[in-house]
Amino acid sequence: MTNIIIAAGVSLIFVMVGTPVWIRIMNRLGYGQMIRDDGPEAHASKRGTPQMGGTVFIVGSLFGYAAAHLFTGTEPTISGILVLFLMTGLGLVGFVDDYIKVFKQRSLGLRSGAKMIGIVLVGVVFAVGSLSFPNGYDITPAAPHLSFLRDFGPSIGPYLFVVWALLLIAAMSNGVNLTDGLDGLAAGPAGMVLAAYVIIGNWQLRNSCTDFALAPNCYSVRDPLDLAVVAAAVLGGVFGFLWWNAPPAKIFMGDTGSLALGGVLVGLAILTRTQFLLAILCGLIVMITLSVIIQVGGFKMTKKRVFKMAPLQHHFELSGWAETTIVVRFWLMSALFVAIGIGLFYLEWMPKE
Repeated sequence: MTNIIIAAGVSLIFVMVGTPVWIRIMNRLGYGQMIRDDGPEAHASKRGTPQMGGTVFIVGSLFGYAAAHLFTGTEPTISGILVLFLMTGLGLVGFVDDYIKVFKQRSLGLRSGAKMIGIVLVGVVFAVGSLSFPNGYDITPAAPHLSFLRDFGPSIGPYLFVVWALLLIAAMSNGVNLTDGLDGLAAGPAGMVLAAYVIIGNWQLRNSCTDFALAPNCYSVRDPLDLAVVAAAVLGGVFGFLWWNAPPAKIFMGDTGSLALGGVLVGLAILTRTQFLLAILCGLIVMITLSVIIQVGGFKMTKKRVFKMAPLQHHFELSGWAETTIVVRFWLMSALFVAIGIGLFYLEWMPKE
C-alpha cells in the first residue's frame, strides 16, 4: 500500500502546483482554446482558455510512479511500463494535434488519418509488448484471450489480439475525447474508473494464482500491484488537474489529456484481464459515444436529428440545462456505473448458499 499512497500523493501535489505554472506559460505563448463555430453559444466565452493541460498530469503521473518505486526501493515492472508507455504515446499524438490547433488558430488539428496512424503505431507496440516478457511463472502481461472478470474462452491468437487491442484503444481514446466537452466532464469519471482499478489491482494481488495456486477464482495477472500503482499515480494527477479543470475551467486537458486517459484505461483493462468490464466501469463514456453514433446513423437514414446536438452533453445544454448541472449529474451517473462494475467484479467472491 505504501507505494500506492506515494504514487498518488506525489502525482497529486506535482499537478496541483504545476498546473498554474503551465497556465501562465500557455497564456504567455497565447496558446488558447479554439471554439467550434457550430458549438453551443455558451462556449464562446471559453475561447482563449489555456490548452494542453493533459501534459501536466501525464508528467505528474510518470513522476509519481517513479517516486513510488524510488522511495520504496522496488523495481518498476514491465506491466506498469507498458501502460505508462501507452498513456504517454497517445498523449504525444494528442499533443501534436493540440499544438497544430493553437499554432494555426483553428478548431481542427491533425487530420483524422494522421491521428489514427499515430494511435495505431503506439497501440501495436503496446499490444505486441503485452504478449511478451513472461515472468518466472510464464505469465505475460496479457494473453491472447477475451476477458471480463478474467480471461475466458479459447485463444484468439496473437494477430487477432493485436487487432482487438487496437479497436479498444481507438474506441476508448476517442470516447474520452468526445466526453471532454464540458469543464471537468471527462476528468471526473476517468478518476472514478482509475480508483476502481486501484481496488481491482489490490484484490488481484491478494488473490494471485502465483501466491495462492490452489485457491479458487485466483487471478493470473502478471503484476497486479504495479498496475494499482499506475492507476493511483494517474488518479492523483487527474484529481490534481480537476482542481483547475472543474467549472469554470482555468485550463482544458485537450486531446493531449483525453487520448492519454483513454490509453491508460484500456491498458489497465487489458493487463488486469477485465476488457469487457471496462465497458461497464466507463458506462458514461460509452453512452456519450453511442449518442454520436446514433446521431450520425439516424441522420444518414432519416435526414432527421435524434438529439439537438451530439455528443449527448450538448443536447442537454441546448435544452437549457446549466453546465454545472450536466457535469454533476453525469458524474453521479458515472459513479453508479463504477459501483455496478465493482459489484460485478466482487460478485464471484460472494458466498454461495
